[in-house]
Amino acid sequence: MLCSITWIRKLIQNYCLIEHPTQAFGQTWINPVGLGAGFDKNACYLRELEALGFGFVEIGTVTPLAQAGNDQPRLFRLPKDKALINRMGFNNDGVDTIASRLKQWRAKNPNSKMIIGGNIGKNKITPNDQAASDYIRCFEALHPWVDYFVVNVSSPNTPGLRALQEKSFLTTLFSELKSINQKQPISKPLLLKIAPDLSFEQIDEILELEPLGLLDGLIVSNTTIERSGLKTNETTIQKIGAGGLSGLPVQEKSNIVLSYIHQKNPSSWTLIGSGGIFTGIDAKTKMSHGSKLIQVWTGFVYEGPLVVRKILQSLKSIS
Repeated sequence: MLCSITWIRKLIQNYCLIEHPTQAFGQTWINPVGLGAGFDKNACYLRELEALGFGFVEIGTVTPLAQAGNDQPRLFRLPKDKALINRMGFNNDGVDTIASRLKQWRAKNPNSKMIIGGNIGKNKITPNDQAASDYIRCFEALHPWVDYFVVNVSSPNTPGLRALQEKSFLTTLFSELKSINQKQPISKPLLLKIAPDLSFEQIDEILELEPLGLLDGLIVSNTTIERSGLKTNETTIQKIGAGGLSGLPVQEKSNIVLSYIHQKNPSSWTLIGSGGIFTGIDAKTKMSHGSKLIQVWTGFVYEGPLVVRKILQSLKSIS
């Protein structure tokens, strides 16, 4: 690849990278535009993604054991809707392999300013009553090598996973993670990624975690299981079948949830906006609803490798 040639990689990075320093979680992020989890699941393309100007990249979702994920095909484009449907199913190389890969990245790139997040989940074969052990296993293995953590209990593609978004499980899990975190040389920010399909009552329960001081923020939001209002014909949608819908159709839904949380959310939590971000205006809208940082994914697929540069240029012109 071109990025394997140092001078070409630096040329690309000099063009794509726009510094827009942003304070979050007590540190300076080179810019507020990140890549959401699910793209570089196995931390294989950090060099290339850094060259494209991302301020942060979230790897994963990582599970304790390697798993193949759901049967293919499992990723579908809906061009008429600027959307994707995926049912990947946490396909990844497993936490030990990924931790080793991140260790090597850190050794080779000690001066990198790109923030790396670790999105962690449970294996498909792990029953929900044992799920906490999977998250703890990934947390401990990745802790030295990532800058923040995201607990993923909101993917629709692992059976029963979304049931873990209830308050009692989250309280127990985050209490254990916080205890482990405080024993480390450097504690890492802990975030929860939520679904856009939660009711306001369910969101209120999650917000009750804030006074407990167990986590540092939320990512709003994951993909949706709804299919209403799509331009793609119903026959095609039914043929595709199950999966999480991302992109433009989730934009408004995600913004409503983000705005609701922002209105109720105490300042101690940092919000990361995700869902339907293609332009600087989309990013600015997320920020007006309370997000400090934003993540693209489907926007990266549709807008191409210059999406970060375009968003940041736009943000600078309208800020």
